[in-house]
Amino acid sequence: MLRRIFVHEMQSNANLDAFYALRRNQVKKSIKDVYGKNGTTIDVRMLAYSTVINMMTSMFWGGTLEGDIGANINAQFRDAVSELLIIWGKPNISDFFPFLASFDIQGIQGDMKRASRWMEKIFDFVIDPRTKNNTNISNNDFLDFLLEFKDHETRKSLSRPQIKALSCGVVSPFNYVLSSLLYYMSPPWQNLSPLLVIYFVCSIFNGQDIVIGGTGTTSTSFEWTMAELMLHPEVMKKTQEELTKVVGDANVVEEYHFHKLPYLQAVVKETLRLHPSAPLLLPRCPSQTCTLGGYTIPKGAKVFLNAWAMHRDSQLWENPYEFRPERFVGDSNKLDFSGNKFHYIPFGSGRRMCAGLHLGERMLMYTLATFLHMFHWKVPDGEKPDTGEKFGIVLEKSTPLIVIPTPRLNNLKLYH
Repeated sequence: MLRRIFVHEMQSNANLDAFYALRRNQVKKSIKDVYGKNGTTIDVRMLAYSTVINMMTSMFWGGTLEGDIGANINAQFRDAVSELLIIWGKPNISDFFPFLASFDIQGIQGDMKRASRWMEKIFDFVIDPRTKNNTNISNNDFLDFLLEFKDHETRKSLSRPQIKALSCGVVSPFNYVLSSLLYYMSPPWQNLSPLLVIYFVCSIFNGQDIVIGGTGTTSTSFEWTMAELMLHPEVMKKTQEELTKVVGDANVVEEYHFHKLPYLQAVVKETLRLHPSAPLLLPRCPSQTCTLGGYTIPKGAKVFLNAWAMHRDSQLWENPYEFRPERFVGDSNKLDFSGNKFHYIPFGSGRRMCAGLHLGERMLMYTLATFLHMFHWKVPDGEKPDTGEKFGIVLEKSTPLIVIPTPRLNNLKLYH
């Protein structure tokens, strides 16, 4: 039921359109911040991360938390998420020797419990005023939607744990947050091991960052795209020329412009071909023993799909290591993120593909289009972006991309 609510209800076009104003406000704030750093260096990864996570928290509880209170709770949430990311990145010896799990030799379970309780307190702080005030005033955000939701079949409202779980799915970078909350919150999840809970949640949401990742994968994809554009100035020029033609010098980018920006869409697709956020996707488990390519795959085995290798296979792609967005232009533009063509599956395929695809795609396109339209970008003199990769929860650049922005439009009022 949770996946159905998230995919078909919360991510319907009508709901995503309804929350557009909240996304727009956060992007405008980021534009103002970048304008204030005109001519100085900026860490693209941090710019993208802060913009995306602010969009996510704004869409969830942005209708009620404003001013200092809102800034404080958002800062706490970012800190909690950052701590969870550090915990997940640590190698856990009990993954290889399960009998050691109960001893928590490295203290990872203790750290996870503490971070999860911190996360739960944040959600309680946000949810409690809405439920106690019993007001009919709409705040036009995801939390309103969840509190008012009734299942079409049972006509039952969502429970507090369900609201927290779905809330975590909306605003958190990874499903592991949701798994952790379920495990440490209440029965029946406490009867299962954390690993089983994670696999259960992965089976619901495909384990990838629910909002394509929400913050982690979206900000990583943003950085990879900017890095490729820095390395290929002719592509950058063509992309910005398209934006000028469609949006105009006197306007800012709006989401309704997207369908008129085929070249920018091709740039995003080509970036995700070379740099898929989850290079091995998430493990699948066959429900019965089967044979594939002469190999026997036992029932219940963990199967990883190497999307990174498939996207660089010379039998499937011409000059696969070359960054060439034109391969997705024209008739090839029909090659999308749906996973119907198995040589291009940056978000997986089938019923368990990334549940947050539609929202994530909107956020990535919106942030990229806006920052490319509003600013010129260059790397500091004497430097050149590298494309080294650092494998982890997501496929990040090995070194952060540092750039210098300068205003691109003549109407400076658009930056305030």
